[in-house]
Amino acid sequence: MRVLLIGSGGREHALALGLAASPGVTLIAAPGNPGIAQLAQVQPVDPMNPDAVAALAVEVAADLVVVGPEAPLVAGVADAVRAKGIPCFGPTAAAAELEGSKTFAKEVMHAAGVPTAGSVSTSDPGEVAAALDRFGTPYVVKNDGLAAGKGVLVTDDREAALAHAADCGRVVIEEYLEGPEVSLFVVTDGETAVPLVPAQDFKRIGEGDTGLNTGGMGAYAPLPWAPESLVPDVLDQVVHPTLAEMRRRGRPFAGLLYVGLALTRRGPRVIEFNARFGDPETQVVLALLETPLAGLLRAAATGTLAAEPPLRWRAGAAVTVVIASAGYPESSRSGDLITGADGAGFIHAGTARGADGALVTAGGRVLSATATGADLAAARDAAYALVDRVSMAGAVVRRDIALAAVEGRIEVPD
Repeated sequence: MRVLLIGSGGREHALALGLAASPGVTLIAAPGNPGIAQLAQVQPVDPMNPDAVAALAVEVAADLVVVGPEAPLVAGVADAVRAKGIPCFGPTAAAAELEGSKTFAKEVMHAAGVPTAGSVSTSDPGEVAAALDRFGTPYVVKNDGLAAGKGVLVTDDREAALAHAADCGRVVIEEYLEGPEVSLFVVTDGETAVPLVPAQDFKRIGEGDTGLNTGGMGAYAPLPWAPESLVPDVLDQVVHPTLAEMRRRGRPFAGLLYVGLALTRRGPRVIEFNARFGDPETQVVLALLETPLAGLLRAAATGTLAAEPPLRWRAGAAVTVVIASAGYPESSRSGDLITGADGAGFIHAGTARGADGALVTAGGRVLSATATGADLAAARDAAYALVDRVSMAGAVVRRDIALAAVEGRIEVPD
């Protein structure tokens, strides 16, 4: 099978590892990154140009196209590829609006009876102020559109909340959901839904979940503290009603439905939907998946997921720790030399090759140090051992990824 992978970040490198390890796969990636280039034939393409991606898929005789990032999906890349008769893993532009517009996602949730936070969608400053007063602190203000995982502000500072809303334009103001957060990936062909193992990521830049939101500073899986009923409950209460509502609207969702959840006293509540694999959760979830990834994604892309055997998972746990560049998340610094990031376990996101071939920084989140172990503590130790091998000026690293879970300090409200 010839697989064309679209994207250049850490999520795509994790996908590339899984796809390249699938039997019989020849992997092509566009535009890729230095880590992906070790696994795939790398081709230049603008991921945001649907016609260019579709033309490349034809040129390389792809049997399957996998679109990694959300922006190309919202731009219609999957539609253009399918128009060429090539199976594509990723939703249509119409279905990807579940991530492209938080207002639309809320409309779908309410229509489907999905448990979620109370909310107001508006671009009117007066309505923003009234909604902040209605829901109270902590204030939750979300950019309605795509914001690379950094469009959400949770704050007790009313002026900061108002300023964020003004910067965003249209926003969704929500009630705050109290409880541990969970990321659940669901592979679907629009009808059948196959859940992957739940994971937890860490959005804040600072230890103890302090500071600004980022694209994610680390993740781990599985979740030893999660209720056994979590996945079946979410499939029953969230995933299947959402897929049915999307079919009813003439926008069937096929691809990866990312369900972001808070486990509250009232049960699981949806924080958000995404239309693609999450980063950095993909790094840990796929590290534990034993079933060949290429066959699973092709089944979803061709509507044959119901015929697939149950997924197989490796024993143990996985942890990934993000190494970010100096100044992240307010800014990022490019061109800093990276050493020590050779060998297994290093997933590239914001890296490039300098003129002399040396590995250098080229983005905010630079690397994900990813390791597995017999249990969560062993996986965590192994991931931080990888982190400590890397030398990079001004590197930003959280040292508490998965620590609360290892120490048994996460409680699910009754």
